[in-house]
Amino acid sequence: MKTIHIIALTATLLFFVPLRAQNLAEVERAVADAEKDPSMRHATVAVSVYNISKNSAVYSHNSQQSVMPASVTKIFTTGVGFATLGSDFRFKTVISYSGTIDRTGTLNGNLYIIGGGDPLLGSYRYKQTSPDSLFRTWTEAIRKRGIRRVNGKVCYNAAIFDNQPLNDSWVWGDIGNYYGAGSYGLNFHENMYFVYFTPGKKMGYPASINRVAPKGLELRNNCEVATGPENSGDRVVIYGAPYSSERLYRGTVPMGKPDFAVRGAMPDPPRSCAELFATYLRTHDINVTSNVQQVFSVPDTVLTILDYYSSPYYIIAQYTNLTSNNIYAESIFKYLGYNAHGRGSFDNGAKAFEEYFAAHNLNAEGVRLVDGSGLSRLNKVTTDFVCRYLADISHAQFFSDFNVSLAEAGKNGTARNMLPGLPPKVTVRVKTGTIDGVKSYAGYITNARGELLCFSIIANDFSGPSRNAAAKLEKILLKICEL
Repeated sequence: MKTIHIIALTATLLFFVPLRAQNLAEVERAVADAEKDPSMRHATVAVSVYNISKNSAVYSHNSQQSVMPASVTKIFTTGVGFATLGSDFRFKTVISYSGTIDRTGTLNGNLYIIGGGDPLLGSYRYKQTSPDSLFRTWTEAIRKRGIRRVNGKVCYNAAIFDNQPLNDSWVWGDIGNYYGAGSYGLNFHENMYFVYFTPGKKMGYPASINRVAPKGLELRNNCEVATGPENSGDRVVIYGAPYSSERLYRGTVPMGKPDFAVRGAMPDPPRSCAELFATYLRTHDINVTSNVQQVFSVPDTVLTILDYYSSPYYIIAQYTNLTSNNIYAESIFKYLGYNAHGRGSFDNGAKAFEEYFAAHNLNAEGVRLVDGSGLSRLNKVTTDFVCRYLADISHAQFFSDFNVSLAEAGKNGTARNMLPGLPPKVTVRVKTGTIDGVKSYAGYITNARGELLCFSIIANDFSGPSRNAAAKLEKILLKICEL
């Protein structure tokens, strides 16, 4: 019997070695096929695969080439956030007051909203974070303090972050749109608003603006939007700078869709938060006598009314990666800068990254990360570095929280429709990225043998639609899943 077992084992090993070589050859052919495509003629395709279970490199192609990662950048933002802040960390916004409260309940002084960088504050996505729910909670706390009237102002402080919500390298055509809204020390309503259009009766006819939300938002709208084909979706580009109420709308909205919603970047989220809260107080029997005011420091004599906490970090990180939310990512990025260097800024966030990589002995040669979302085209990584980072993260205590924050191919998030031909018993957790001329993937594979692999696949400077590049790169990923 012993001899039979030895022969059987030897036969298995002889079969396994050429099979693994064959699978690697198929990965190589998929890469070569992608590079031969006319749209990839002038492109760079970089691939790295690492077997974490065996602590060994599996495959590499252009793995030391510096390439733009697009939204794959978010794996660094959320991962360093887990490591530095912890899964249960919560952003804190403070409601406080200065002055005195007399016998009639009049506050002779000011209310203060002190921002803590919370990206969920006033978010429309969840009932408990919506502006009405948020302001109701704040108002109830103010009433409990005995305040019935404010003989003063609602002041707001966003100084935990700098006054530069956008990175210098972001594209002008992005920053008026919701995904380019940036991050503030006092975020509100995900720093975005809705503008509702009525299309014309025929294609090419002008569309008109019905309304904007939240109510009370002051904008100067210039509409050059036309009516497009039915079911053509949102093809509107919004132009406008932070702190300016001027907005220009160009593009098309679909015919036959009355009250069609498009999302734009709110000009001044901290001020809008304070103004809308002051309005809420006035309509809920707490009169505020003066206008709102931004303050860059808070008096030492202020008294806290309420410490308002966000959802736990692991929930925010999960939403950041599953939906590729730029505002959430930039808020985490800047908070990492604040946590490490006393103020949230792009420079300090980048320093926090560099310090983390150095502390974990991750050689970052060829790597440059200037924002937290991947919107900047100055961001550069190597696929080798991405895999070394992911391998390092896999050994951390928070790995399970980080791993589930990545979309599962074929099931949820940005990967819901990915990899329909996934082999049985194989799971893929992935962060995707897309900007003009860039398509990227990075994450983890549990293969059919139960081994954990990490991978990074990035294409830069291809021509044509990104969906064509995606099809080629996902064929590579499918072959990697068979390793």
